[in-house]
Amino acid sequence: MSAELRRRFLLDPDVCYLNHGAFGAAPIRVFETYQRWQRELERQPTGFLTRTLEPALAGARHELARYVGASADDLTFVPNATTGINVAARSLRLEPGDEILSCDHEYGACDLAWRAACEAQGAVYRKVELPVPLTPDGVVEAITAGFSERTRALTMSHITSPTAAILPVEQLCAVASERGILTVVDGAHAPGQVPVDVRGLGADIYTGNAHKWLVAPKGAAFLYVHPDHQRWMGSTIISWGWSECADLLDHADCSFVHRSSWQGTSDPAAYLSVPAAISFHRTYLEPRRGACGQLALDARARIAERFGCPPLLAAEMVGQFVACPIPCDDPAGLHDRLIAEHGIEVPVFAFGDRVLIRPSFAGYNGPRDLERLLAALEAELGQRHAP
Repeated sequence: MSAELRRRFLLDPDVCYLNHGAFGAAPIRVFETYQRWQRELERQPTGFLTRTLEPALAGARHELARYVGASADDLTFVPNATTGINVAARSLRLEPGDEILSCDHEYGACDLAWRAACEAQGAVYRKVELPVPLTPDGVVEAITAGFSERTRALTMSHITSPTAAILPVEQLCAVASERGILTVVDGAHAPGQVPVDVRGLGADIYTGNAHKWLVAPKGAAFLYVHPDHQRWMGSTIISWGWSECADLLDHADCSFVHRSSWQGTSDPAAYLSVPAAISFHRTYLEPRRGACGQLALDARARIAERFGCPPLLAAEMVGQFVACPIPCDDPAGLHDRLIAEHGIEVPVFAFGDRVLIRPSFAGYNGPRDLERLLAALEAELGQRHAP
């Protein structure tokens, strides 16, 4: 099944691609949809951008909203989840001494966005250290213990980027809500990898990528904002969508979606291809989710057993990719040798005092890919770290 699926992607057949979590691959069928939208735009740019685009975007937004459990009126397209976090961070008005709480497993670019927003307003961005190995209860206890009377918002990943941990987001949103704390969820890795129901999670703000595990073309993501918070939420830039809003904040034409819909001249083809990506994912990739998750668990267990490095997180927190500690003092060098000498594309990086390798198992990956990775690690690390 994985070999058949591999032929439906444009991936280099000579590369064992285990980095879908960083840069997901779009299937041929979805990529062709993307190109058709681009050609339609170029055939009649004015007609497309002034007459075709708005209803086409509305249709795509409705499909995506249904997929992630939201109303289309509460969701807008953005180029990536980092942009969504930036919009939220820049829009939130803080007082000197206010705190934004996060943890030490968050994505670095989003850390920078929150830090900049806090510094500009005299607020504090504070990160809780999570106890390792990670467990759902340990995460909830550590983060809730970090709440204070100054905590205005909790920002967290649905699935962490460096450590690939599925966090107990629903529990954290519920606890934060009880204390009147805003919740902002970075769902960059969630759509397509785990079921997403943003209203069910109870998040106030949720941003997620469609171009990772949901296999849309690059540059397709969304920002969801609960209706209670749409009045103060900004957009990526100020453009024509704000024209009716300068003096009419309660006007029907001044909705969150309206303010965000027109962001200047750009290529909207990735957004418009999201329904095709959802269709492909449902047909071909959702049935493979369990098998991919098992490959991740197998990688976790076998790498830990071979190299004597205990797993970083509990098995129930593992999705389709997994961060495994390895005994390595040159992560950049190992990464480069894996691609140059073994044809394996996989992240290797330092995280705190550990070095992690983070293989992703998408629908087109199979057991042979895991065996190839294990053989390469044995060749590179086995002699120096014999049990």
